[in-house]
Amino acid sequence: MTDTLTKDQRRKNMKAIKSPSKLENAVSKELWNKGIRFRKNSRGLFGKPDISIRKYKIVIFIDSCFWHCCTEHGNMPKTNKDFWEQKLKRNVERDKEVTSYYKARGWNIMRVWEHEIKNDFDDAIKRIHQFILSSQGAAG
Repeated sequence: MTDTLTKDQRRKNMKAIKSPSKLENAVSKELWNKGIRFRKNSRGLFGKPDISIRKYKIVIFIDSCFWHCCTEHGNMPKTNKDFWEQKLKRNVERDKEVTSYYKARGWNIMRVWEHEIKNDFDDAIKRIHQFILSSQGAAG
C-alpha cells in the first residue's frame, strides 16, 4: 500500500518526533536531582546514548517499545509493512551492534524499556541509579 501522505507531510510528521522524549527528560531530571551528573544524547559516542558518563564508562539507553521492537508492546504498522519490517529489524540489529561495541571496550551498559519506566517509574529510577553507583564504584 502506498503512503497516504505527501513527501512534505511525511517529512513534517517525522520531524515532529522529538529526541529526547518526555520520558527520557523525566528520567534525566530525577537522576540529576539525585546528584548524578551526565550527558544526554552524546553525539560523540557510538549509538548516541540517552545518558552517558565517560569518566566511568557508563552508557544508558532508554528503548522505546515501538522503535526497538519490544516483545510485549511493540507492534507492526498495518500499512507499508515491508518498509516497517525492514526499518524496525535494522533498529534491533543496531541495538545489538551498539551493545557489543560497548561491552567489547569495557563500558558499563544498561538498556531500559520504555514500559519498565512507565509501569513503575520509581523502581526504574532506583535500578538506573544503583547501576550508575555500582559502575562508578567498580571504576574507582
